[in-house]
Amino acid sequence: MRIRLKGINWTEKRLADGSMRTYYYAWRGGPKLPGKPGDAAFIAAYNAAIAEKAAPAEGVLQVIVDAYQQSEEFLRLADRTRRDYIGKIKLIEREYGDLPLAALSARGMRGEFLDWRDALAKSSHRQADYAWTVLARILSWALNREKIDANPCEDGGRLYSGSRAEFIWTHDNEEAFLKSAPAHLHLPFLLALWTGQRQGDLLRLPWSAYDGTHIRLRQSKTRKKVIVPVGAPLKIVLDAAKAVRVGPIMLTSTDKTPWTSDGFRSSWKKACVKAGIKELTFHDLRGTAVTRLAIAGATDIEIATITGLKLGSVETILDEHYLSREVEIANHGQAKRVRHEARTKSQTGSQTGKKRPGRKK
Repeated sequence: MRIRLKGINWTEKRLADGSMRTYYYAWRGGPKLPGKPGDAAFIAAYNAAIAEKAAPAEGVLQVIVDAYQQSEEFLRLADRTRRDYIGKIKLIEREYGDLPLAALSARGMRGEFLDWRDALAKSSHRQADYAWTVLARILSWALNREKIDANPCEDGGRLYSGSRAEFIWTHDNEEAFLKSAPAHLHLPFLLALWTGQRQGDLLRLPWSAYDGTHIRLRQSKTRKKVIVPVGAPLKIVLDAAKAVRVGPIMLTSTDKTPWTSDGFRSSWKKACVKAGIKELTFHDLRGTAVTRLAIAGATDIEIATITGLKLGSVETILDEHYLSREVEIANHGQAKRVRHEARTKSQTGSQTGKKRPGRKK
């Protein structure tokens, strides 16, 4: 069997007797290898050289980064999140892989990391913040396990301050999308609008999760079990789709196969462009679901139970992002007060209009 060894470098030299001899090296400038490719000693020496080269020196940040990627904290992240983290980890390794761990406690190290983040921000504030967050998470993990003495990235703040406050799907947006979008995108839209779940969880949702009245799923990001009551408008569409299903997965593309994430995003974007919808995303349907539930009078606890969001996250969405500009909420709340006070005054008036019983003499 022929074995290809990556990176092998070789040179030829003429010996005193005029013959040529080939010398092999593990890589350009690397250690010389005995014999020739295929020999047991050659392969063993090559593997040893590669292993020594790959192993980071003790006491540098690369050791911590590698350990974190083997940790339970990292491995239990959702697949998509791990992939995103790995992209940022490569940036960290490239810049700081050989940084001595002792330097983390040195004065000025926080400023160094902030300068690195700011340099990344020239391309994208959001991605710079993400890289900073990943580095801070790794260092926090190491600090908690006493592998390092300081985390200079703690409480670094954010550069990106974008808000989705204005990015709510209105009823006009909904009508425009459903009117022009292809039929196979209607169910994803309504599922997101009526369940408040993430795109990835909905794309993986099997028909077995729907029993005719509720949808049961485990969220991939939080591993939380969620039971979502199915509202009548969604039930009509779900029941019709279930009657003609061709596979175990609810959402399928035009060829009746499950969507890939990239494939779905591409089709969704095209449908939004055709409908004349700008800036709104599929993820905004989650915030829209929260907002519409609140407008309908659902409590924060009810919204958290339906969407699987943490109660604090629901409060943040309603307080900071979506409801600050939602006039309907104010109107709804004021109408409640008017009805309440009308009932109260009516009851008070009926009581004061009664004759008080006279005192016996």
